[in-house]
Amino acid sequence: QVQLVESGGGLVQAGGSLRLSCAASGRIFSRYAMGWFRQAPSKEREFVAAINWSGDITRYADSMKGRFTISRDNTKNTVYLQMNSLNPEDTAVYYCASGQYLGQVASTYNYWGQGTHVPVSS
Repeated sequence: QVQLVESGGGLVQAGGSLRLSCAASGRIFSRYAMGWFRQAPSKEREFVAAINWSGDITRYADSMKGRFTISRDNTKNTVYLQMNSLNPEDTAVYYCASGQYLGQVASTYNYWGQGTHVPVSS
């Protein structure tokens, strides 16, 4: 079992930045790929970014490239999502997820956090 707890969400103005964190406990964190997904009201969950177990391979959704950065610190069992130049369309609940493989679809991941809400005001 892996437990994931997101933090760092909150209200931010358009153009602002926010850093989300996801703390993991349970199975050995450093062996697993990590991903961030988001779900806006009345929309399906969508891929945001992912990082492999060692942190040297990353993937981003096209709309997040250049604005969002995923990173991880295996000594702290934590993955981060730095979000810059936020706009109201980024408003969503952001979830972190853990899995054996680096992927861009939700089914790749076995464990999920409860999510953290990021509202972006215009």
